[in-house]
Amino acid sequence: MDYCSTREGNKLFTAAETISMGLAPDGGLFVPAGPWPQISLDNLIDKGYFERAAAVISPFLERFSAAEINSSLQKAYGTGFSHRGIAPLHLLAKGLFSLELWHGPTSAFKDLALQFLPHLLRKAKEKRGDGSTAVILTATSGDTGKAALAGFCDLPGTKVIVFYPLEGVSEIQRRQMITQKGKNVHVVAVRGNFDHAQAGVKEMLTDGALAGRMAAGGLKFSSANSINWGRLLPQMVYYFSAYLDLRRDGHIEPGERVNFVVPTGNFGNILAGFYASLMGLPVHRLICAANRNHVLTDFFREGCYNRKRPFYRTLSPSMDILVSSNLERLLFELSDRDPAKVGSWMQALRERGFYQIDPALRRALAAIFWSDYADDEETVAAISKSYRQYRYLIDPHTAVALSVYEKYRAATGDQTATVIASTASPFKFAESVVRALLPPERAAGHSALGMMPLLAETTGLDIPAPLVDLDLQPVRHTGVVDRPGMREEVLGYLDL
Repeated sequence: MDYCSTREGNKLFTAAETISMGLAPDGGLFVPAGPWPQISLDNLIDKGYFERAAAVISPFLERFSAAEINSSLQKAYGTGFSHRGIAPLHLLAKGLFSLELWHGPTSAFKDLALQFLPHLLRKAKEKRGDGSTAVILTATSGDTGKAALAGFCDLPGTKVIVFYPLEGVSEIQRRQMITQKGKNVHVVAVRGNFDHAQAGVKEMLTDGALAGRMAAGGLKFSSANSINWGRLLPQMVYYFSAYLDLRRDGHIEPGERVNFVVPTGNFGNILAGFYASLMGLPVHRLICAANRNHVLTDFFREGCYNRKRPFYRTLSPSMDILVSSNLERLLFELSDRDPAKVGSWMQALRERGFYQIDPALRRALAAIFWSDYADDEETVAAISKSYRQYRYLIDPHTAVALSVYEKYRAATGDQTATVIASTASPFKFAESVVRALLPPERAAGHSALGMMPLLAETTGLDIPAPLVDLDLQPVRHTGVVDRPGMREEVLGYLDL
């Protein structure tokens, strides 16, 4: 399987080049150039997560041996996950399930990709005979940063630089990043929001002069954001695994289609579900759940993507995004892989702040996607309702998904079996969860980190091991820059 850019469909790249580079040279995103492989579901029903992952991933890594793929999977998922199922399903009610994606070392769904990507990247560089040091340059809205830091920490031949919005992540997310150990990691806050940080990272990844300067020092950029195809590849696996678990446990019949509800910001997670549908997964609807920054919901409803709008900080900070990078990949696929169209839309977004798609593409989107949003009040209500009705504790992002699913059911009456992507441990956002469950006086006097023991006491659940004693860890990263200072921060850290 070779790859091409969403903005230049003719030039081909190997999987090793695609994963090593992260972003295409023309600023587009890499996508598979060949036909989508079809996965035989019947052969995988009784298999575990490792075997399922190998079956889904291998067709995209044809120049990687089975031994190399299996070795990377074992290193990624063999340790560090607290549940042997890696991404288990939890039954909420008849026909409604939670796909728990937060049993990894940072208690968020990004672990499913970022425990695998470092090993894949290392092997990709070996295949290319690339002896340079990979500089993993990443912007995060909260969870990618810590997962990248944990995945690449002290991995030979790599350096990791993470930028996060100074006031746009939860206190627990921030503490996870600024206390990160490792000789090859660097964490910096940006005054602004995630979109500012992401724009700065993209500019550096496509800066030819900067690339030349780095090459002279034996350095080369890559990315751990979902703009890197190596991030999306392992995310497809858990959609297949969830479906296979439903089949194995008798919840659905062979060939029966299911819905997936995905809390969405940068559009990578739900895009992985769309790609799984192209590979034969029987998907009925992909329900895109947004928060108050509902640029994606408006796009699916109106066909206009418009980032010229107020930016809101919400209780679901990982979704506080106005420029959803991975939407470009979806547009490429549904526009008959027309790079000229995609390029014109992306140019319009840069120059005018919006673009409008044609009616045919809107119909193609509506055939599989549905979207709505939940504000903070609805998010809090969903956390409370889940705990009261299902005795099941959820974080604010999962609560957004549950709230939107209820709106979907009310609007459509659809009884299709539905899986909600639960993207983070509720303890990672304990302050918001406590607010939903307890009266204000019970939480009074507790810090954000102090909310975790209070939540554990209230529910009888254990604080995940990665979050225990987080307040006792020394702060190792204190840098803060304005958006224009990101480049100089990178140059300084790399001694260039």
